[in-house]
Amino acid sequence: MRHARTFVWLTALLALVSGCATTMSPAPASAVLSRIQTKGELVVGTAASMPPLNMTTKTNQIVGFEPDLAKAMAEAMGVKLRLVPIPFSGLLGALQAGQVDVILSGMTMTPRRNMTVAFVGPYYVSGKSFLTKSATLASAKGSADLNQPSVRLAALSASTSEDFIKENLPKATLVPIKDYDEGIALLSGDKVDAMVADLHACVYTVLRYPDRGLVALVTPLTYEPIGMALPGNDPLFVNWAQNWLRQTEATGSLAQMKDRWFSNADWLKQLP
Repeated sequence: MRHARTFVWLTALLALVSGCATTMSPAPASAVLSRIQTKGELVVGTAASMPPLNMTTKTNQIVGFEPDLAKAMAEAMGVKLRLVPIPFSGLLGALQAGQVDVILSGMTMTPRRNMTVAFVGPYYVSGKSFLTKSATLASAKGSADLNQPSVRLAALSASTSEDFIKENLPKATLVPIKDYDEGIALLSGDKVDAMVADLHACVYTVLRYPDRGLVALVTPLTYEPIGMALPGNDPLFVNWAQNWLRQTEATGSLAQMKDRWFSNADWLKQLP
């Protein structure tokens, strides 16, 4: 009996020790943060063609509000920044494949996207607008005139602008584009009747090309919260980004970055 009691006691003790060891074992390392720290580099995906959020200059430099935000993020991590230009439609795939660590590229935080990637933000709020020629706008009596097959509407592939056309103007002819420059070229050459894009992009395109007779609808048609997309399998990285963005906003740094790119249009001189 004594040996039996000793065996039971030892079994219970081993189970307790095993349980404590399991409970006190360290949490799994943050995969993405570890990769960033090991490489000493933060890799940020951007379309590099959505002024003033992100754009490519005459000297092939990527600049804008979001590149400034990415630079500040890398500095807070103590690593270098590498900006990777990717067509907008390929950004989410690049993030999920681990080719970039984060996306900063005018991406709206939608429930559908949030099912596959994590979002932190918004750091900017926009809305949909129409960029067209004054003659085209003058001839349209209302939204019904735009919702017909003869009306050609350009929009970024895999964007909320494309979704807006499909949902609100389903009869119009959708013309997918890889970037805003392609849409502007199609519009200037009368290959499309209008481009649906974020309000800031439409407004600054009018300023960028004052001699092309372009006009933009200045009242946003939708609410578009813009945020950074991160891998959905790294909660520590998401938590870090949330806290960093809150601090950046609280200290006024975020407002200063916005002011630099949205309060004047001097940067237009840098574009091709």
